[in-house]
Amino acid sequence: MPDRPVIDPPLIAQHNDQRAAAMVTDLSHLGEQLARRDVELESLCERVGALEVAIPSWGVGTGGTRFARFPGPGEPRNVYEKLEDCAVVHQLTGVTPRVSLHIPWDAPDDAGELRDAAAALGLGFDAMNSNTFQDPPGQALSYRFGSLTHVDRAVRQQAIEHNLECVEIGRALGSQALTVWIADGGNFPGQLHFRRALDRYVESLREIAGALPDGWRLFLEHKLYEPAFYSTVNNDWGTSYWAATQVGEQASCLVDLGHHAPNVNIEMIVARLIQLGRLGGFHFNDSKYGDDDLDSGSIQPFQLFLVFCELVDAAEESVPGFDPAYMLDQSHNITDPIESLMASAMEVQRAYAKALLVDRVALSQAQDNNDALMALEILKAAFNTDVGPILAQARARQSGAIDPLALYRASGYRQRKAVERPAAAGGSAGIV
Repeated sequence: MPDRPVIDPPLIAQHNDQRAAAMVTDLSHLGEQLARRDVELESLCERVGALEVAIPSWGVGTGGTRFARFPGPGEPRNVYEKLEDCAVVHQLTGVTPRVSLHIPWDAPDDAGELRDAAAALGLGFDAMNSNTFQDPPGQALSYRFGSLTHVDRAVRQQAIEHNLECVEIGRALGSQALTVWIADGGNFPGQLHFRRALDRYVESLREIAGALPDGWRLFLEHKLYEPAFYSTVNNDWGTSYWAATQVGEQASCLVDLGHHAPNVNIEMIVARLIQLGRLGGFHFNDSKYGDDDLDSGSIQPFQLFLVFCELVDAAEESVPGFDPAYMLDQSHNITDPIESLMASAMEVQRAYAKALLVDRVALSQAQDNNDALMALEILKAAFNTDVGPILAQARARQSGAIDPLALYRASGYRQRKAVERPAAAGGSAGIV
């Protein structure tokens, strides 16, 4: 229990008491089903309860579209209020104990003070995220035409120093990883020399990696497009993999589920990076058209399940070096961000639980027999299982809420924050 719980624990206890009997009944029925498949329920519950996914500090605010941003009630106005909202997500779901910060958006005046504030809320810090896709006020040189890959060495050096600043803040906060995503690329044919830009990217990353503290990891995040609509320097998993191999052992690839061309087989990309020893972690979200940053599991829950099938398979085979980091990365434009983050965290947990149910012996036999239909049926048998009772018990065991969304709404948290944190009137411009 955190020193300063955000939601009143007696309210959670009362909520759970009203739902405990139904949860136990549902869990018992599920246990009977799983027993017929030779699946031990308690072991499954323990594994599901141990899953952790970090949440982004920027995710608790209202996002925006290319055309407008409409602020929501009670939005956090600083990093301390962001932590308070993040603490609600973890307190009710029990699955998000760490927060990933974005610098300079969340740069603290006193890192030690921020770390203590987070600890009092039961939170720690995950990977730090640098920002060289904007020009903050007072910055000497512009990133308009690139950052780590800019043709001007002075601009590249400025971007390198910013990343090292993120590392120093992260060291004080207890983080052990840096995520680097750059917007560098071109919007017109001929604007960039493709090979030289990639060489400059690797050269800059080597300087950053060389300054990392012992035990730190460097996650390279690729993106197909936006804001560079003709060419992007780190545009796909193959480029990211090659760059990681050139940078060193600290570097690995981060997979954002929205950063791919339409209909790309993301679960196979995950398998390839596992096989090549360079899967660093994930930014979980969902996509319909492009990099939509929709709530995890809202569009393609089966794809999310298939991704976790690869992850569980690698874990059970004890693939050397396999230790991916998990984080949500979403933009909430019309929903309460806390509700969306809770729902998404639970969807990630749900996909993991279902992946644990796959009969891997039978699946391997079907694969060896070239029995395509039976292989699919084995996967569907796991995917179609209602694992909700397992998730509910995992939350209850960690003093979370059996039904987080219902408890959150009943708590009146958003209404209180709307009074405490008055919003600026009206909407604001989006990207254009």
